[in-house]
Amino acid sequence: MFSLSTMAPALRGGTAAKLFLAVAVFAVVLLMPAPEGLTVQGQRALAVMLLAVILWATEAISVPVAGVGGVLLLVLVGAVPDIGPALYGFSQPVAYFLIGILTLGLGVHRSGLAERLATYLMRGAAGSPRLLYVQMLFSFAALTFALPSASTRGAIMVHVYEQVLEHWEIPKEHPLYKATMMAMGSLNRLGSTALLAGGITPVVASGLLGDFSWTQWFLLMSVPFYANLIVGGAVLFVFYRSGFRLGDDAGTAPVSLGRISPVEMRAGAIVVLTALLWFSDFAHGLHPAVPAMIAACLILLPRVGILTWSEFERNLGWSNFFIIATSLSLSHALVTTGAAAWFSETLVGAVTQVASSPILVLLMLCVCFAMLRFILPNIAGYLALVIPVTMAAAESLGLDPLVCGMAAVVVGDSVVYYSAGGTASVFIFQRANIANPEIFRFAVTMTVIATAILLLAVVPYWGLVGHPLVP
Repeated sequence: MFSLSTMAPALRGGTAAKLFLAVAVFAVVLLMPAPEGLTVQGQRALAVMLLAVILWATEAISVPVAGVGGVLLLVLVGAVPDIGPALYGFSQPVAYFLIGILTLGLGVHRSGLAERLATYLMRGAAGSPRLLYVQMLFSFAALTFALPSASTRGAIMVHVYEQVLEHWEIPKEHPLYKATMMAMGSLNRLGSTALLAGGITPVVASGLLGDFSWTQWFLLMSVPFYANLIVGGAVLFVFYRSGFRLGDDAGTAPVSLGRISPVEMRAGAIVVLTALLWFSDFAHGLHPAVPAMIAACLILLPRVGILTWSEFERNLGWSNFFIIATSLSLSHALVTTGAAAWFSETLVGAVTQVASSPILVLLMLCVCFAMLRFILPNIAGYLALVIPVTMAAAESLGLDPLVCGMAAVVVGDSVVYYSAGGTASVFIFQRANIANPEIFRFAVTMTVIATAILLLAVVPYWGLVGHPLVP
């Protein structure tokens, strides 16, 4: 008779193989002779990062534990001089931005506002999971104009869609639940990058690529990112198509709406205030983490707020904080030791030496972008390293540097390879119990999709609007 006890040895064997792979890669990179141009510290940092990435992707051990272990190894193997640089990520605004938006999401949920929004969604979907799914994909782009941060939208929307799925009695292991949360974690970010005010990716990328107006950025980036959103959403639908075949009576039970309560109005007011502060950053210059933390403080204030401190402590999901902070620390070590620059220059340099036709060069560059993104979960670090190297190589080959730089943005920001790969996704994947191997499978698919769309549609489109690959 088949039982869980009969599965245990196989599961242990699978975990042992994953651990062996991670440790083997770590040992090989750490002990081999340092390549020319790579410092000893950089080699050690690269070895630790590869170990962490494999552990994250395979989930051989807990993702937060793998991150904390990686930070400690940076010190133990001598990649960084002491514990201070190793804890870099814990001092960064992004980690506290995450706390702020998670608190905002909890407040919206606790106030009942998420349930009210979910009721409107259920009425609009009329019991159809397909219509609900299409509504969600459309909202990723539409809500960007009100809530530009993908992390903020995700922190609020995850509670809303949880309410819908709970009302429809959909468990977490159901394909419909997985499709919804995978889309929210992997595709939601695409709506933000299409706008110049859509978060850290367009801000950093536009600064590295050159001066852009809001209209210019939207003209160039809306086509690739909205195309990736549509095609990626369709592929996810195919992956989890069995979950969209609910019974005829699913989700049709009547749902009533009472009068909006004072606590819901307070939650809505805090959301609006936070969004206004984000949109007016040109006037006050505050980092996005500041409005997020203001929102968290308001939500936790007695009488004014929505949550008690004990509710905040119990429900925040602190593993998300450790995942983001440790991934920032590891990425920072790669940058400061020169390992990331060496790796990106080596990859891009190898491509430019062997490729002949412009399209083949760009295709091989896209492969390099994917490899670099895999080991650099911090998108700002990835962009800061890859764009200058790519644009310099493109200029030497007679290609348009701007086109090649924008290609690095499209390929790099269209994928999330594991839960630690982005602020906008980590808490959604963790909350929905979606395993990293499942995330990785879709990420590889999205890499192929983003590259194909870029080469077949976007590059010709950019040529039509004045930016051909070969000037």
